[in-house]
Amino acid sequence: MRLATLYRYPVKGLSPEPLQTADLEADGYFPGDRLFALENGPSGFRPEAPEHQPKIKFLMLMRNAALAGLKTRYDAATGILTIDKDGGEVARGDLRSTEGREAIEDFLAGFLSSEIRGAVRLLAAPGGFRFTDSKSGFVSLVNLASVAAISAAQGAAVDPLRFRANLYVEDMAPWAEAALPGRTLAIGGARLDILKMTDRCAATGVEPGTGRRDMDLVQTLRANFGHIDCGVYARVTQGGRIAAGDAISVVDL
Repeated sequence: MRLATLYRYPVKGLSPEPLQTADLEADGYFPGDRLFALENGPSGFRPEAPEHQPKIKFLMLMRNAALAGLKTRYDAATGILTIDKDGGEVARGDLRSTEGREAIEDFLAGFLSSEIRGAVRLLAAPGGFRFTDSKSGFVSLVNLASVAAISAAQGAAVDPLRFRANLYVEDMAPWAEAALPGRTLAIGGARLDILKMTDRCAATGVEPGTGRRDMDLVQTLRANFGHIDCGVYARVTQGGRIAAGDAISVVDL
């Protein structure tokens, strides 16, 4: 097995950013991932006492497919989030400032218009917390061979980015990840305990880059494989640097 590609998603529901390396920390989340979320009306989230909230309380692809038509970039050094559409910049804001956050909020409220349930508010994750879909969502991995099997069942190419994982693994048998929960993977200098399979929702039906809802991959999974899973969640038990091309091995201690 080998680590093919790495991605982070700085803002929940917005576009991925590819990485060549990542420095994982024990018991930490994937670096730079799900640092922000966009509240779609009051969510009840309190930064002073953060608790995991259902993803339906935020802007997200399952209900707001048009988000996939936006290209976003987040610069952690400056705090600036840039949003492009159709090759041109449509919004920019420094997420450390009230004015910058409002610029992003106002654009998205107008862009999604009828899908907005209340005030759009950009939330920043306090230390030790991230806006993941699952409480187990520390690091997510997807097996590219399983995506290829889904493509064959669908009868059309399925972009792996529909599954919004942090790590994509190659040279692995299709669905071999189903045997990994409870086991440990060694990747580069890190060790990850595999926690559970990742069940999928209608967000996977949205085409990355266009925002078109063109497939029902949940139904494809259920009809052809008897489940709605693709990928696994993992916890980092030993920190270290990982990089594209790293070999991956199962380490049973």
